[in-house]
Amino acid sequence: MDITLKRKTRKNTVIPGFSLTLGYTMLYLSIIVILPLSMIFFNTLSMSWNDFYETITHPRVIASYKVSFGTALIAGAINVVFGTVIAWVLVRYHFPGKRIIDGLVDLPFALPTAVAGIALTTLYAPNGWIGQFFPFKIAFTPLGIIIALTFIGLPFVVRTVQPVLQNISKEIEEASASLGATQFQTFRKVIFPQLFPAIITGFSLAFARSLGEFGSVVFIAGNMPMETEITPLIIMTKLEQYDYVGATAIATVMLVTSFFLLFLINFIQWFSNRKFNRN
Repeated sequence: MDITLKRKTRKNTVIPGFSLTLGYTMLYLSIIVILPLSMIFFNTLSMSWNDFYETITHPRVIASYKVSFGTALIAGAINVVFGTVIAWVLVRYHFPGKRIIDGLVDLPFALPTAVAGIALTTLYAPNGWIGQFFPFKIAFTPLGIIIALTFIGLPFVVRTVQPVLQNISKEIEEASASLGATQFQTFRKVIFPQLFPAIITGFSLAFARSLGEFGSVVFIAGNMPMETEITPLIIMTKLEQYDYVGATAIATVMLVTSFFLLFLINFIQWFSNRKFNRN
């Protein structure tokens, strides 16, 4: 009987056992992720503490931190709002051209970042098609960077929230309405708790993508030191100057800070999932 049970278990197993798949997973992650990231720390260790501190706290570098993290956070927050609205429209409504709009959401994934940067600069430059109608500058300012990061981060929120909305039955909303809840109460107490983990996931993906974005931002930013210069550009500049150690030092700060923020976001997501499952 035990032999028969083992044979059935083996037949029902589509992929190899846990030990083999776990070993392959760890090996793959070590080669693709852990090993390249660890080299950043190893190169940074060749610096003295004073050199490391002076490099990462240089006023120009500090200003780039503020620009990169600040614009990424704002763009992520904007995408959370409008990305959720777009996902809601695509899931809950049927209208002509819906498939075309649904396909346009994925355009930032397929479009080369340099092409996106040139296109956005052409639109929002002071003499551009859209920028000429504004009394203030959009391109070559932090506002232009936010627009570029919003453009490339939108699909992450839409594609993360969309499947969750599709799994929420309309019968739940009807039951809430039949119990006397208003539309706002239904959204706040029934729909939003189910959407919140997906929204947090979409925000974290968009935020992480925005921090490392270079191609689309470098054109529209203007790259003015202390004003619109992003940290990836400073890293690239140091690499062009053959200052590999300085580049890895700044990259280490970006890596550690990004990891901490993503860990915090994932903790919020885990906590919200746990609270929703309890309820």
